[in-house]
Amino acid sequence: MEIAYILIQCDLGAEEAIIKEIMKISEVKEVRGTYGIYDIFCKVESKSKDELDTIITSKIRKIPKIRSTISLHYIPSQGGK
Repeated sequence: MEIAYILIQCDLGAEEAIIKEIMKISEVKEVRGTYGIYDIFCKVESKSKDELDTIITSKIRKIPKIRSTISLHYIPSQGGK
C-alpha cells in the first residue's frame, strides 16, 4: 500500500468545488480545507507507486483552478504512527 499526502494551492473561492471533485476519486481517503499557505490537503492510498503517480498527475493536478501541489510521501523505514 502506498500513501501520500497532497498539499494544494488553488484559486481564491474555488476550495469547495475542488474538494467536491477530489472526493470523487476513490483512492482519496481524506480531503480537508485548511488555513495558511495551502488551501486543501488530501490523503491518497493506492496499490503501487505508479498508480499513486497517475492519481496525482492525471486526476488531482488536472482539476481546474488548482494552482500547485506538493506531494508528501512518508518514509516507512523511519517508523512513526
